[in-house]
Amino acid sequence: MQVNVTVRHCEIDGALDERARAVAERVGGVALRPIDCTVLFDVDGPSQVAEVRLRDARGETIARGEGANHRTALDRAEERIRRQLQAAASRARSGRHAETAEG
Repeated sequence: MQVNVTVRHCEIDGALDERARAVAERVGGVALRPIDCTVLFDVDGPSQVAEVRLRDARGETIARGEGANHRTALDRAEERIRRQLQAAASRARSGRHAETAEG
């Protein structure tokens, strides 16, 4: 899976860049056939923002996290995208199970 880290209107250190890549790999493990993942860092007024965009076989999933610093924002975005991906996987499993039971 290709991982891109983009920074707008701010700077991040190497440790945060590595952490962003690790987060992308972790959420890619939850996704169905991941294609690529982009982690975007930005500043929105006084808030630090991190956005994780993951493309997989189901389409694109986007989660945004805000916090006092970029690390906190990244952690929140990771929690949100993981929850979205797990819910999508759960819906897909329950849909397949219902079709099998009927047919």
